[in-house]
Amino acid sequence: MIIRKEKEIGGRLLSIETGRVARQANGAVLVQYGDTMVLAVATAAKSAREDIDFFPLSVEYQEKAYAAGKIPGGFFKREGRPGAWEILSARLIDRPIRPLFPKTFRNETQIAVFVISSDKENPADVLGGVGASAALSVSDIPFEGPIASVRVGRIDDEFVLNPTIAQLEETDINLIVAGTYDSILMVEGESHEISEEEMLEALKFGHEAIRQLIELQNEIVAELSIEKMEVVEPELPEGLAEKVESIARDRVLESIKIQEKKARNEALGEIRTELMETLGEDEAYEDHLKLAKELFQKIEKKEVRSMILNDGVRLDGRGMDDIRDISCEVSFLPRTHGSSLFTRGQTQSLGTTTLGTKNDEQIIDSLESDSKKSYMLHYNFPGFSVGEAKPFRGTSRREIGHGDLAERALIPVLPSEENFPYTIRIVSEILESNGSSSMATVCSGSLSLMDAGVPIKSHVAGIAMGLIMEENDVRVLTDILGDEDFLGDMDFKVAGTRDGITAFQMDIKIGGLTFEIMEEALEKARNARLKILDVMEESIDRPRAEISQYAPRILTLMIPVEKIGAVIGPSGKNIRGIIEQTGAKIDIDDSGLVVISAVDVTAAESALDMVRSMVVEPEVGKVYKSTVKKIMDFGAFVEFLPGKEGLVHISQLSDKRTEKVSDVVSAGDTMYVVLSKIDKEGRYNLSHKEYLFLERKKNNDA
Repeated sequence: MIIRKEKEIGGRLLSIETGRVARQANGAVLVQYGDTMVLAVATAAKSAREDIDFFPLSVEYQEKAYAAGKIPGGFFKREGRPGAWEILSARLIDRPIRPLFPKTFRNETQIAVFVISSDKENPADVLGGVGASAALSVSDIPFEGPIASVRVGRIDDEFVLNPTIAQLEETDINLIVAGTYDSILMVEGESHEISEEEMLEALKFGHEAIRQLIELQNEIVAELSIEKMEVVEPELPEGLAEKVESIARDRVLESIKIQEKKARNEALGEIRTELMETLGEDEAYEDHLKLAKELFQKIEKKEVRSMILNDGVRLDGRGMDDIRDISCEVSFLPRTHGSSLFTRGQTQSLGTTTLGTKNDEQIIDSLESDSKKSYMLHYNFPGFSVGEAKPFRGTSRREIGHGDLAERALIPVLPSEENFPYTIRIVSEILESNGSSSMATVCSGSLSLMDAGVPIKSHVAGIAMGLIMEENDVRVLTDILGDEDFLGDMDFKVAGTRDGITAFQMDIKIGGLTFEIMEEALEKARNARLKILDVMEESIDRPRAEISQYAPRILTLMIPVEKIGAVIGPSGKNIRGIIEQTGAKIDIDDSGLVVISAVDVTAAESALDMVRSMVVEPEVGKVYKSTVKKIMDFGAFVEFLPGKEGLVHISQLSDKRTEKVSDVVSAGDTMYVVLSKIDKEGRYNLSHKEYLFLERKKNNDA
């Protein structure tokens, strides 16, 4: 049975259809918005995996090149490994749905979202969230949805729902929000220094549309008879819970009071090991060690949360609003263009800024268009940062997501390309991690930019907020530790300047978050951000006056579009000549912007002068230094500007009678001439005789 429902969302029709395609999957839907369409499919194994203690969910998001009438590049001419945008879009789908599956569901589950049609106007990423929820809702997979995702923009102080790709160029807010009918589940986005109040208004605006999309999904579900899979709760052997409690609880209570992370984890590890050994020797429990491990983790979680809620004590002894000790160092590395070492407690980021030329820009191939990217931030999280010997196997999805968040946080303070025509690459090496390494990356990136002499308008700092909530008992935590993130209910990251928020990301592990709690978290995050900015500004409070001596010098010049060919010359002859003479790199775009770069500023300035002289218009009466190119019986042809030649008639070679041209000049000689006339054919008549007259007059006047 084919069911199709549609509703106007943001001034355009959004439709959800099920029953037409991918019918062997557990659930599949087509979501269409304008002419952009995604296929979302949910599939789950029939039985649970017995060898794991986690929910095996995978989410894949793929953009098909045919969706935009394109053929993939590369040798194989087919879609390959997912790009950064596809990975980020998959994470936007994964994060809000993951908490809504039963805690003990262990069936392999996959969500596949294919972008199969793109109108290059409506982004498909938020449609993926709607499609994933709808596919799960019409399937027999247990899912506590539906949910929905929308994008919120703001143009001229008016909120815009699901702005088009063109509108995103104008908006000062780009916010993706996902939620249930009653509350918010996930927030992701960037903004141009908005206030906390404006952030809440945007969230409320988006949540109204989320409710409409959930109602649309419920209309489809209401027409189907769906029987969800039974989730079998594991049966605990009699006495196991009491046994684990008696062995572990008191020792766990003592261990979680150890404030140093490594020592605390070692103590908990010893308890866990002894517990497994003790139970392994008991025939009644030796086959149930995984259940015992889960019970141990529940004790740890319960006691940590109780300590925070009832005693007001956090794992490292801080109060709810305290920030860990912070240190900032700049110029940490001697030969990089800019560097910093930002340390907050046991989280440490080594940030570097490298300045390059237009040749270093990243080429982006997307469904909408091909473009170039002149600013990028890369985040690396090696295993040793958390004391693990983990193999290096390429960039993980988590690293891409954290790097993207930090990258977006710094965009609002960067100079325009016109004012600072460099390609900027920031790299964050996480050397230690115990909570919020992405926000440490924002801080180290900001510091390294100033150290490199990039004229950013101000510092940007970031902070991660947490939450412990049991019924009506709520504690918002400032600057959360890794364990507080793992055992808590929320991870809310906020980055910004003194003037406002520039980026944000929130994940909630419980049913949802009220606006009252979010308002409290935003206010506390602002207070913490201002304190971090104070420390950063003590280290370096403004960009260095000059960029690093090791960075390339870049000079720019706008030339008339019709002069581009003259600068390039036949088969690139002219521009190659300048490059060979000066050693500088030269790029010219279609608008006439000339970008000249060289490590030696003298070489860059020399190349700039040569380009400028090639596009200057000859002026009658002006003196030029020329080079004799060829002599004839009737005069000499000279080059008086790059690529511009004219004739000095034999009668104009000297202020005396000239019998033969060769008596006065030879090819290769230099001589000063005056441009005396440009004839109707555009030929240049030059005179050395007139130059001599002007020189005599000048001397007589002196």
